[in-house]
Amino acid sequence: MKRTPSHYPMIIEWSAEDDAYVVTVPDLPGCITHGKTPEEAARMAEDAIAGWLDVARQDGWPIPAPGRHLISA
Repeated sequence: MKRTPSHYPMIIEWSAEDDAYVVTVPDLPGCITHGKTPEEAARMAEDAIAGWLDVARQDGWPIPAPGRHLISA
């Protein structure tokens, strides 16, 4: 099964320190991004996930299965 960005849950949290919504994708180590709004942060995360998956496929890394984490805003 080819995994796509929409398969992966993301955690979206406000960061006062960064003055932005920070997104972490728990299933993909190091896949973190941010945006000025939750919607922008989610769009940025879709791009980050796609990039993470592309690199993993190119380099022959195992692709983690999506977990069952909660999505928060």
